[in-house]
Amino acid sequence: MNIAIIGSGGREHALAWKLQQSPSVKKILCLPGNPGTEKLAENIAVTIDNHEAIIDIFKQYAIDLAVIGPEMPLVDGLAGRIRDAGIRCFGPGKDAARIEGSKAFSKDFMKRHNIPTAEFRTFTKQEEYDAIRYLDELVMPVVIKASGLAAGKGVLITEDREEARDIVRAMLRGEAFQEAGSTIVIEEFLVGEEVSVFALCDGERFVILSPAQDHKKILDGDKGKNTGGMGAYAPAPIATDEMLEHVKEKIITPTVNGMREEGYPFIGCLYAGLIIAESGVKVLEYNCRLGDPETQVVLPLINDDLAEILYECAGGELSRSKIVMHDASAVCVVMASGGYPDKYKTGMKISGLQNIKEKDGVLVFHAGTKRDGESIVTAGGRVLGITAIGYKADLAGTIQAAYRAIEKITFDGAYYRSDIGYRAVGDK
Repeated sequence: MNIAIIGSGGREHALAWKLQQSPSVKKILCLPGNPGTEKLAENIAVTIDNHEAIIDIFKQYAIDLAVIGPEMPLVDGLAGRIRDAGIRCFGPGKDAARIEGSKAFSKDFMKRHNIPTAEFRTFTKQEEYDAIRYLDELVMPVVIKASGLAAGKGVLITEDREEARDIVRAMLRGEAFQEAGSTIVIEEFLVGEEVSVFALCDGERFVILSPAQDHKKILDGDKGKNTGGMGAYAPAPIATDEMLEHVKEKIITPTVNGMREEGYPFIGCLYAGLIIAESGVKVLEYNCRLGDPETQVVLPLINDDLAEILYECAGGELSRSKIVMHDASAVCVVMASGGYPDKYKTGMKISGLQNIKEKDGVLVFHAGTKRDGESIVTAGGRVLGITAIGYKADLAGTIQAAYRAIEKITFDGAYYRSDIGYRAVGDK
């Protein structure tokens, strides 16, 4: 089959890398792709908000399956446009994508279907006074979320009541996150360890991938500002088989069933960001697509035909109840531009990429790069994802392999966390 991948980041590079291993795949397009995907696929320069041009390209190349990586085109309704053109698409329609595109919708959905989550209330910009009053009723710390898409940075936690009031005002008045913050969710702060669970869904049935743990904060020890993700590892030992069965029964199944019953069946990857709190496993957030950088550690663990699975999901005909996984572990460390997630420079030449060999169990996924003549240069905040694959029983060894590899790559201002996976191996 001919497959098209929408997006240009590390997640899309990982998808191209995995899908090209399938014997059923003849050709892969990446729209627009990056310097990493060009070795695996044909990159086509197009902006991902140009739905009409994308569908024209799909028809020209006789695309059998489209896979949408980022959240924005999903929330904008690209999946529905592709399906209307008669092409299978792995990605939820516009209504289903609200599970990520609107935190207010997501929290209300969980409440309707008795899916465990933190206590919360939602406020619009006309309800600033009520939001401030609600803050005064809560025990600190408190979580304040922009309801709309904010590139993974719209969740703020504070222990200071006056700071909380300032955050609420800034969001609702459009001073922070613009339209994304015009509706906010204020919720209780839950204490516990987080884990990400991914379900590949066909609208009715689903299969679960290896659980992963992301590292959102910019600094070691999970300190500092939120980012799009500074690294991940899988499988996360804290997510036991027993816990995953509980998650399937109490979270994933009612979510998939609820969306189908409400008239917008979920086709694509349902990402459940969970916290294992004293009161049980609860949903912190949903995403409507594969996570980044979790994809870079979850896909290498699949010992199955991913193209076939995604094709079946896109057609509402998933034929298996589980995915075969390697008995292995994977660790991804993100190399970022100095200054990220705030201001940072781009155009820095990257050296040493040729030093990393896949045969040595290490992969380099391009996240924010571009080609400049014969050189590869930085073009984003998160630049590269260095992923090592090793024995499941030796996660510490896999972590060490990732860090040995990252030392072989350099660019001006390069920054990365030095403690990815610390929760699993106890090295704080």
